[in-house]
Amino acid sequence: MSFFLSWLVMALAVWLTATILPGVHVKNLPSTLIIAAIFGVLNFLLGWLFFTVFTIATLGLAWLFAVVTRIIIDAIILKMTDATTDRLKIDGFGWAVGAAVMISVLGSLGEYAVKAIF
Repeated sequence: MSFFLSWLVMALAVWLTATILPGVHVKNLPSTLIIAAIFGVLNFLLGWLFFTVFTIATLGLAWLFAVVTRIIIDAIILKMTDATTDRLKIDGFGWAVGAAVMISVLGSLGEYAVKAIF
């Protein structure tokens, strides 16, 4: 059950981000469920790999600045999600970084609220 709640929270965060940021476009509200699923799968499969590569390439600085590194990786994965589906359109990498920050904040707040309620 917690998996589905997390998925819905992520979909809501994607929808709110697309509503607030003018450089992020979602086809329609049901598309956010598919976008959240694709983003989650890509993040699960590639997020750790990107983080490892960034850490090695920067001689450990990526690990030291983990929050910034994670935002950049999430932005890259958002752009990959954009390339994977026609349901999401992000105008540029700067918008992807802003969307990554906003989705992370909204997702974290939503997860906190769900855990507080349930």
